[in-house]
Amino acid sequence: MIQKFFNLELKTEGLRLYNFTDKTQKWVKDNNFSNGIINLSIQHTSASLIVQENADPDVQSDLLNYFDKLVPMNEKLYSHTTEGKDDMPAHIKSALTNNQISLSIKNSEILLGIWQGIYLFEHRLAPTKRIIIHHFIGEN
Repeated sequence: MIQKFFNLELKTEGLRLYNFTDKTQKWVKDNNFSNGIINLSIQHTSASLIVQENADPDVQSDLLNYFDKLVPMNEKLYSHTTEGKDDMPAHIKSALTNNQISLSIKNSEILLGIWQGIYLFEHRLAPTKRIIIHHFIGEN
């Protein structure tokens, strides 16, 4: 049984979904992890992690549109507006989604469905740097 950590840095360019499945799968293969669990976590309160469809880009557009309607960027609705109109909406969107995801690894492959990918869901408008912690527990 082994444990290993890795910090994946992603530079975002504003509000959208960023697929990082290939980067995570590469880390699994490069380290010869055979079977186990990988826990992904993001230490930010204005971005989140989701597993979502990776085939049709309309899914991503629809998700962005839905969350923008659900949590509008209207400073009149919130007390916490220190960092601008996207500040509190970003925190709410993050609270509604995930800050961590655990996935199974079998035979050195992340067990995802054929149309699934792992995404950083950026809720802020400005470009920023995000760190996604990868923690593997299992067998080499």
